[in-house]
Amino acid sequence: MKTLVVVTHPTIETSVINKRWVEELQKYPEKYTVHDLHKVYPDGNIDVEKEQQLIESHPNLVLQFPMYWFSSPPLLKKWLDDVFTYGWAYGSNGGDKLSNRKVALALSAGINKEDYSEAGRYRYTLEQLLTPFETTFLYCRADYRSFYAFYGAENNTPSPKEMDISSQNYLQFINKM
Repeated sequence: MKTLVVVTHPTIETSVINKRWVEELQKYPEKYTVHDLHKVYPDGNIDVEKEQQLIESHPNLVLQFPMYWFSSPPLLKKWLDDVFTYGWAYGSNGGDKLSNRKVALALSAGINKEDYSEAGRYRYTLEQLLTPFETTFLYCRADYRSFYAFYGAENNTPSPKEMDISSQNYLQFINKM
């Protein structure tokens, strides 16, 4: 069962974690389809029908992105708004294309894990900050499988070993969907 990984990173070329994850995913084209929104839609004009067909052709969906002001990059939000349409993703007349489809998130969180806590610097957990995604998937009756995150890359460049471990853990996370 092939997984569609929708990657949304405005500067993937200079990314550390997301770029490494993509490189790892691309080693297994029989298992993962990597779909980089910034490469496919540099102008931001999304081909909704094409995107819907791409999702429909995969039983699993992962949205991969860096935390961007405690949310996703703007192009991912636009993609969700454009692609998850009434009558396709939800609604009383059909709207079942995401129903029971396994979906998950993968993100580089930038700051340290302890800062994402009620007692931490930002007072909210990553789970709390990702609630809009979870709620969107639940609304569309998808099978939300939570998220995989890499913390702390904003101030500390991860070592090659840390990136390798993270990449392997990421693949394990996807494979358990």
